[in-house]
Amino acid sequence: MIIDTHAHYDDEAFLEDQAEILNNLKDKGVEIVINAAASMEGCKRTLALTKEYPFVYGMLGVHPDDVGDMSQSDIDFIKQHAKEEKIVAIGEIGLDYHWDIADREVQKHWFLQQMELAREVGLPICVHSRDAAADTLSVMKEAAAEEIGGVIHCYSYSRELAKEYLDMGFYFGIGGVVTFKNGRKCKETVDLLPMDRILLETDAPYLAPEPFRGKRNDSSYLTYVAKTIAEIKGISEQEVIEITNANARRLYKKIKYC
Repeated sequence: MIIDTHAHYDDEAFLEDQAEILNNLKDKGVEIVINAAASMEGCKRTLALTKEYPFVYGMLGVHPDDVGDMSQSDIDFIKQHAKEEKIVAIGEIGLDYHWDIADREVQKHWFLQQMELAREVGLPICVHSRDAAADTLSVMKEAAAEEIGGVIHCYSYSRELAKEYLDMGFYFGIGGVVTFKNGRKCKETVDLLPMDRILLETDAPYLAPEPFRGKRNDSSYLTYVAKTIAEIKGISEQEVIEITNANARRLYKKIKYC
C-alpha cells in the first residue's frame, strides 16, 4: 500500500468526482493521502477533507502564487489549525519566479513567516521552488530551515543543489516527472539520492506519469513512479514502496496506520 505525500484533491479538477476517486483509492493500493493546501481557501478545504476521510491527512500553507494578499490573520489561522491531529506539515510554501504572480520580496517575506510558523508548531515544511533555486536556498538558510526539516516538493534542480539539501537533512518529493522521456534531470537526481530521503508524491491532478502524461493525475498512478525509481535504483518496486512509506512516517510523525 502506497502513501501519496502530496496531492491536491481539493482542486477543481476533482469537483465532479472527488468522493468517487478518493473512495476507490484503497482498492487501488493507496493507503494514505496527504492533501497539500495552496491558498487560504485551500487550507479550509484541506481541513474538511481530513475530517471526512480517515486516510486523508493534510498540510496547511500558502503557495507563493497566492501570498500577494496574505495577512497576519492568515498566519494565525494556520497556526491554530496546525495543532489538529491530522495536519502533518506546513505547505506548500516557497518561491515561484516562473509565473511571478506575487512580488518576489513579498514571496520571500511570507516564505520566511511560514517557516517560522512551522518552527513554532513543531511541524516540517513542504517547499515549492520554481525558477528560484538560489533565492530558495538563501531564504531557507536565513531561516535555519535545517532545524525545521521537511521536503523539497517536485525537485527540479541540479545534482549539486540536491547535495546541499541532503546536507540540510531534507527529503525529496519524486513524482510523475521521473517517468518522462525528457525527465533526465529528475532521473539523475534519483540516482544520486539515498533511498531513505525519497518520498512518493503525485501533485494530483498535475504531472501524471507516463503513459498518462497530460491527463488528470491521481494517487493510483504512483505505481508507475515506484516502478521507474526501482529501475534506476536496481531494487524491486515493493522495496521502493516500503522504504518511501517508512520515510513518510519518519517525516510526518502524526500519520497513523489505517
